[in-house]
Amino acid sequence: MYTIGQVAQFLGVSRDTLKFYEEKELVKPKQNIENGYRKYNRFDIYDITTVNFYREMDIEIKKIQDLRKSKSIEGIKSILEEKERDVLEEIEYKQLLLKKLQIVKEDCEKIKQFLGKYTVKEMKPLEIKGEIEHFTAYDEYETLKENTDNLKKAVTLTSLRRVIRFNDEGILEDKFIIVRKVEDFHKEIEGEILSHPKCMYTVIEDGRWSTGGKNIDHNVEASLRKAAIENGYEPLGLVYINLLLTTYEDGLERVFLEMYVPIK
Repeated sequence: MYTIGQVAQFLGVSRDTLKFYEEKELVKPKQNIENGYRKYNRFDIYDITTVNFYREMDIEIKKIQDLRKSKSIEGIKSILEEKERDVLEEIEYKQLLLKKLQIVKEDCEKIKQFLGKYTVKEMKPLEIKGEIEHFTAYDEYETLKENTDNLKKAVTLTSLRRVIRFNDEGILEDKFIIVRKVEDFHKEIEGEILSHPKCMYTVIEDGRWSTGGKNIDHNVEASLRKAAIENGYEPLGLVYINLLLTTYEDGLERVFLEMYVPIK
């Protein structure tokens, strides 16, 4: 027979954990009526190690209680298969999260390298999944959630692209499309594919910290036109804008946008 202290020590659990197991009737050590001390036998040890095993797999206490009452081998297998599905889904989400973290790191490098500078770059293929009136059209965000790559269906703006059409006289059209990066052409593609092998590319800064809240569309348009002329490029009258990163300075947002301007 063992004391609670001895069991806690050689199983590597706290006394509070053992008391919690007892409270939930997952283990039932004998108790000395005179002094209240608990004594654990080898069967209690089996119970504790079994509970620890299920807890390590993050199986809920209620299900462990059900297992303790009565469960066939098939019943145990069913619970484990259910937990396996949960773990696989969480792994898939974590892999997606890791990918997004790596993308944001790459975006930070883009900002350092291209902010205020112009270069020629390919705009990789994008599948159009939908369209919303404006990024502030919150009632349309359900469409954005349905078409996101995020397993937890959080609303983010990373799948949005602002599309501006312009000519020599100014802006003709301004809209927002929901897109998905096309990385595998073997997968079924339902929407239209956007792809431009040659674009004038730059990163600009927006947000109240740098602009005071002013609309800078016309300034950006003029800068793009000037850069195109200086470099001998002929724009096709389109600009695709992607939100790279938002940060804060003195409590005001700094928004970094990457711009693809298709050229002939």
